[in-house]
Amino acid sequence: MAILTQSEKDLWGLHNADWNADLASGVITFTNTEMGLIVTAPLRVIGTYDIQDCTWLWGWNHPSVAEQLGEHARRVRDFGQRYELQAPTTRKITASKDDAWGFTAPACHLGGGQGGYNGSSGDIRVFMTYGEVTIRKMDRDRSTGKASKRHPGQGTV
Repeated sequence: MAILTQSEKDLWGLHNADWNADLASGVITFTNTEMGLIVTAPLRVIGTYDIQDCTWLWGWNHPSVAEQLGEHARRVRDFGQRYELQAPTTRKITASKDDAWGFTAPACHLGGGQGGYNGSSGDIRVFMTYGEVTIRKMDRDRSTGKASKRHPGQGTV
């Protein structure tokens, strides 16, 4: 997953992009105004990490995650059940942010994702995988020649 995500940083500037996750449609949008690009991809929620109490809540049984968006998390849970692993089969656990990435990486692999991402929503970090990306150029403002956003918003879940 690290290699996939790094290639996205190099190709379309993932690390400099604003993001917006639409959980109703299951789409994440990255907007890189510096490069003039809008990138969209299907998303899956692996889980959420609470930075205040250092807990992880899996996306396979999360009150804010629709069933279809928890698909990749369920694949990790199923793997955990098969090999009798506690962390992937326990709905909420004490964990670190590194653990959260450690849960996201196998979800990306098992779900055939193109990369992983985490974004903040207050004290919560939402860990996601995303699928095949669609890249398009932003509209240009005719008066300034600068790229203009079609999708306002930054980091909303």
